[in-house]
Amino acid sequence: MKKTYVLVGVNTAISLLRPGAQFCLSNTNFIEWNDPRPAPSWDEIMETVSKIKEFEDTIQSIELE
Repeated sequence: MKKTYVLVGVNTAISLLRPGAQFCLSNTNFIEWNDPRPAPSWDEIMETVSKIKEFEDTIQSIELE
């Protein structure tokens, strides 16, 4: 059975990388970025998503069939 991820997502990853940043995405491009820090790259975002998935895999959960 494939594990269901609850936390994983692009918005979650961006929020971890740049807490409080306001943004809008279109596909993989930022169309709006309202934060003095530089926007994270898509590679940074995907690496963070992977780390979230790895973390979630360490949590013992009981899935429904």
